[in-house]
Amino acid sequence: MARAFLFVLDSFGIGGARDAERYDDLGANTLGHIAEFCAAGAADREGLRQGPLRLPNMSALGLLHVAHQASGEWPLAMPVPDQLFGIHGAASEVSLGKDTPSGHWEIAGTPVSFDWGYFPKEGDAFPADLVEAICREAELPGILGNCHASGTDIIARLGEEHVRSGKPICYTSTDSVFQIAAHEQHFGLDRLMTLCQTVRRLVDPLNIGRVIARPFVGESAESFERTGHRRDFSVPPPEPTLLDRLVEAGRKVHAVGKIGDIFAHRGVSRVIKANGNEALMDATLTAMDDAEDGDLVFTNFVDFDMLYGHRRDVAGYAAALEAFDRRLSEVHGKMKPGDLLLLTADHGCDPTWRGTDHTRERVPILAYGRGLPARNIGIRDSFADIGESLAAYLGIAPGTHGRSFL
Repeated sequence: MARAFLFVLDSFGIGGARDAERYDDLGANTLGHIAEFCAAGAADREGLRQGPLRLPNMSALGLLHVAHQASGEWPLAMPVPDQLFGIHGAASEVSLGKDTPSGHWEIAGTPVSFDWGYFPKEGDAFPADLVEAICREAELPGILGNCHASGTDIIARLGEEHVRSGKPICYTSTDSVFQIAAHEQHFGLDRLMTLCQTVRRLVDPLNIGRVIARPFVGESAESFERTGHRRDFSVPPPEPTLLDRLVEAGRKVHAVGKIGDIFAHRGVSRVIKANGNEALMDATLTAMDDAEDGDLVFTNFVDFDMLYGHRRDVAGYAAALEAFDRRLSEVHGKMKPGDLLLLTADHGCDPTWRGTDHTRERVPILAYGRGLPARNIGIRDSFADIGESLAAYLGIAPGTHGRSFL
């Protein structure tokens, strides 16, 4: 029986979304613009990386070809290989959001057909009655922030006042999210998690997708640093996903990184936490050793989005892609005959784009297995085709959405 390994390169879009204009993202292209900046030398950083973007392993799996297919443009100055390996294509999103849960749930065969609740950009982000209820139930002296903000910026700006006052820093973004930053020692990590659970319950009537705990350490604005103890408190998917169906069929789902949180821990057999792409890859390789026939190892590589996309760090994003690509040879070494590796993304986060938010883009589908013939599957109508293809490969019944390309 086969095993499958599903890697989501968080935010690694390839442009060309058919509805990008609706999201004010017409022209956004995460891969294309990173390649353009690298080719021009604008993404060079001494000691980090130099020159054009080089992703030889993913390029051999068809990345450049599907980028051209999705957006009509070849990524600039990236060598196009003569021979490709495995199945390659692109996918458009049908879910209404361009957020992490929507993208992941659709990948797992369950598109989001409803509108999330969002907080306003102008004035106070959170309604007064919600803030009052949070402070009353959590016995808080008040909150700080109450606005749209970048997480690192608002911690630097309000972290010292937070430590003095005991008021948590609460903020949001264009995603359906309520984020809470608090100091691990001065406020308390357990207390932060309890607060997030309270807020999760209070924002349920507003249809908010996630409440995110953003713990940090340090003693001044210059030294504050977010830690790896982040936790997402998500609403559960609206119907069973590929993960639920695998577990029901007696298979194991090894959830690496924030996958467990994204799916509200539904359909997850084992949670494996790690902080940063390198540690996530290490944990994934270990999970590959542990996975049995019929299992799925599902990993989210969060740094692309959290550290580089949102912070508009082109050089950092490029270097992280190159580091990930180098380690794919280790993944190949762990694969057995019959195994399937599938690389994709959940949305875009073009680091050259205006603002700091996600961008509506198509995503790559790169599938490889020893003996799997190379072929182009074109542009799929939904990310759900990924989940249905994995279901077919692992030998479980098809779901309601999507169509297998295997």
